[in-house]
Amino acid sequence: MGVAYYCAVDWDGQSSCKMSSLPRRAKTQAQNVESKNELSFFSELSSGSEEDDKEDSIWEPQKKVPKNRKQPAAKESKQKQGRRVKKNIPQTDAVSKDLAVKEELTSPIAIVDASLEEKNHKLHATKTLKTAAKKPKNSVQRAKKKLKVDEEISQASPLEGGNSNMEIPSTSTTWEDVCKKEESEDDFTFGQSPLKRMKTEACPQGKPVRFPDGASSIKEEVEMSWDIVQVLSERTNIELWVCANIIRLFNDDNTIPFIIRYRKELVNNLDADSLREVRQTLDELRAVAKKVHSTIQKIKKEGKMSDCLLKALLNCKTFEELEHVSAPYKTGSKGTKAQRAKQLGLEGAARILLENPGQLNLLSYVKPGVKGLSELKDIETGIQHILADMIAKDKDTLNFIRDLCQHRYICIQSSLAKVSSKKVNEKDVGKFQLYQNFSCNIRNIHHHQILAINRGENLKILTVKVNISDGVKNEFCRWCLQNRWRPRGFARPELMQILRNSLDDSFKRLIVPLLCREFRAKLTSDAEKQSVMMFGQNLRQLLLTSPVPGRTLMGVDPGYKHGCKLAIISPTSQILHTDVVYLHCGQGFREAEKIKRLLLDFNCSTVVIGNGTACRETEAYFADLITRNYFAPLDVVYCIVSEAGASIYSVSPEANKEMPGLDPNLRSAVSIARRVQDPLAELVKIEPKHIGVGMYQHDVSQTLLKATLDSIVEECVSFVGVDINICSEILLRHIAGLNANRAKNIIEWREKNGPFINREQLKKVKGLGPKSFQQCAGFIRINQDYIRTFCSSGPTDSSGQSHQGAAVLTGEKLGKKKTKADVTLTPNPLDQTCIHPESYDIAVRFLSFIGGTLHEIGKPEMQQKINSSLGKESIEKIAERLQTTTHTLQVIMDGLSQPESFDFRTDFDKPDFKRNIVCLEDLQVGTVLTGKVENATLFGVFVDIGVGKLGLIPIRSITEAKLSKTKKRRSLGLGPGEKVEVKVLNIDIPRCRISLDLLRVL
Repeated sequence: MGVAYYCAVDWDGQSSCKMSSLPRRAKTQAQNVESKNELSFFSELSSGSEEDDKEDSIWEPQKKVPKNRKQPAAKESKQKQGRRVKKNIPQTDAVSKDLAVKEELTSPIAIVDASLEEKNHKLHATKTLKTAAKKPKNSVQRAKKKLKVDEEISQASPLEGGNSNMEIPSTSTTWEDVCKKEESEDDFTFGQSPLKRMKTEACPQGKPVRFPDGASSIKEEVEMSWDIVQVLSERTNIELWVCANIIRLFNDDNTIPFIIRYRKELVNNLDADSLREVRQTLDELRAVAKKVHSTIQKIKKEGKMSDCLLKALLNCKTFEELEHVSAPYKTGSKGTKAQRAKQLGLEGAARILLENPGQLNLLSYVKPGVKGLSELKDIETGIQHILADMIAKDKDTLNFIRDLCQHRYICIQSSLAKVSSKKVNEKDVGKFQLYQNFSCNIRNIHHHQILAINRGENLKILTVKVNISDGVKNEFCRWCLQNRWRPRGFARPELMQILRNSLDDSFKRLIVPLLCREFRAKLTSDAEKQSVMMFGQNLRQLLLTSPVPGRTLMGVDPGYKHGCKLAIISPTSQILHTDVVYLHCGQGFREAEKIKRLLLDFNCSTVVIGNGTACRETEAYFADLITRNYFAPLDVVYCIVSEAGASIYSVSPEANKEMPGLDPNLRSAVSIARRVQDPLAELVKIEPKHIGVGMYQHDVSQTLLKATLDSIVEECVSFVGVDINICSEILLRHIAGLNANRAKNIIEWREKNGPFINREQLKKVKGLGPKSFQQCAGFIRINQDYIRTFCSSGPTDSSGQSHQGAAVLTGEKLGKKKTKADVTLTPNPLDQTCIHPESYDIAVRFLSFIGGTLHEIGKPEMQQKINSSLGKESIEKIAERLQTTTHTLQVIMDGLSQPESFDFRTDFDKPDFKRNIVCLEDLQVGTVLTGKVENATLFGVFVDIGVGKLGLIPIRSITEAKLSKTKKRRSLGLGPGEKVEVKVLNIDIPRCRISLDLLRVL
């Protein structure tokens, strides 16, 4: 089951367990273009959109969208569309340019719903009517009035790139042909946007697919002054065209596992973690845009909106910038000093000071008896506040000071709070001893240090501040006086002093607090993301621990007063026996007889002990019996596994449904045993954050943590794959494209109609439409031996065809489309592979090319024929011959060559089975031991060396030279489950701390 990938990180279907090359990013430059060339190109592109719409093909093999779909209002719509785009007349107006560009963008996805064409025509007509009926006063208003219509069109318009005349059902194939066709056009010699550094080693077909300038622009629900694709590319350091493709793929509800395996060329070989990073950044940008939109509406209702404020709001890219700009306009705010000065009529004086200082007479503004205007000093203070506010909100000024801080020493400092809360525990204060007098450059501080400082600050134990040196202030003020805020004429000394005071006030009172908030927010955000990523890597490594099939296991949930709970499970995870023994209450010898009898009766030679309370004593008990050969003739071994989350799962509704009537304490023992037999199938039942392999997981954004961990669970389950006819509902709901309701419907259909004969039958399940089928089909397996057994057990007719095994569909719905003819569902050997149904036609042609048959799938003969063909011709030439991409062809070759029972998890480390025990007191400095990684953090790796306490390998001791040469890595981090050889450096028995040095990875 499943497909091999590169060392649990890169899921590209390779049968051997080797990593892809370390992802790199390389920048290239491209030419800039004139706007006329861009506009003429897109005018031509948009004028041909109607013809392209008719040629779009749906994803189903051999199915074509009916041509000439005419609706009653189609003619009128086309006429109005024709008026919208004037091909030969260049448009200089901003809105006209937007209309031309937004006609139809070439999309990387050819999978569309045929019903969307009709909706597209209607939406184009609606947009034209609204545009023609209203003429906004300015460009900002025009942009706002197009928001909802643009969003509808971007969601509903068929994504171009397909070719209805092609017989190849693979979307990848269709897109490659489009790319080749576009690259040959003359327009592509112009308007090529600069490419970002390459984040991966290779591009599709050896070079990136380039888009014309503007083709990567994507209209969002809320328009801002910045382009979301451009900002996303800058923040993630990924090429513009890749970012545009990723946004379109996510907008079309594609899942990360599906993109990684079947749309690899569209994302330039990015891995799952990189895609998650892009999606998180995209969600952040969209959240900022929505917040800006709601803030604008709120300020407009209060009648405080101005053109300058609107421009500043639309320029905000972060929540900190938005807070800085909108704070004075919040409901209930007393107003800033600058606002109060403006209300006194001093704004004009401030502007005159900058534009024509020679005409400014401060005495003319003095009004005795008016508060704030009674003295000349009050006039100078008011002007100073207005200028300080203007400086602090100026975009160029803020950009300069941010860039200046990037090249100067900025440090973050923490110290013990002077006034600590009475509720603070002294033990908690001791935990932050390292940070009670701490100072570090913000560019050098580690992520775990930021999280620790934040925790101490939240507990009122630490006081934290960001220190910006005076040199930064002096250089900032000098730049402002000489460049940005230099008066346009001669200014008297007293006026220059006002300007200097304004700069000083603006820097200290407004700009420094903003910068400190931005620095703290950026450091915290990066630290949280790293913490979540580390948790995700550990979780992936834990989920992909090699299963131990074919063994009868005894699970032991240790305990003192309430005894140790036992559960014996069969090789198929069935519960054979449960019991309770009291090993630590003076009855150990008597209970040993019971344990021996159970092990002999069920022929069980493997004991799995949970690492909770009384684990150490229970381990010593079994180690002593094994040493004395008490269980002879059985050769008994034991292992320790994490029981994190077992108690939570044991009282959950899922556990009650799976093991009705069983005591929750005994359910924990069953779960502990199953974690060794099939870790993935058991651990998916537990909420990921309860598995306990993270760092500061309670201090990070819980929304981000849950989304990331759920995505990783979906990734692992999908790439391992599930047998649709025997898998559990809980496992099935984590397959890409499925959810709890769809998984429940699949199980109900299976119980009602019998096992699935092939993947096509999934379309008959309620709630499983074309999109869900597309996402999940490649990750669902149908065991052919099981189907053959099932078919042979049913009644057959004179032709030998099994009525029970070969279901016949007569006009039933396949998703949302009805079949034109009866379809006979018979077993398809390709359904046991990782090959997607959209590529079956290519797979069959490839088999014909190499002289293979479907019955040879997974056999050595198939591998020999594939190797023979690759020896004669390169994979690129074969892919070109078959009119597909190398990525699609690689998936096909892997699927054909892997045996039916293939499981790439067998390449990972198995649990460490032991027969004896070592005590902490037995350790000596310099002792060389082997151990298993239990948890990885940003500051080091915790290793179980079998002494009851975990040892720590500092991050500085983990170097590239010490890592396994057979597994290339994206980082120097080790993951849970890996076996290592370590040397004891230091032993602190009172604090129970062991320092280790990594010798090598086994």
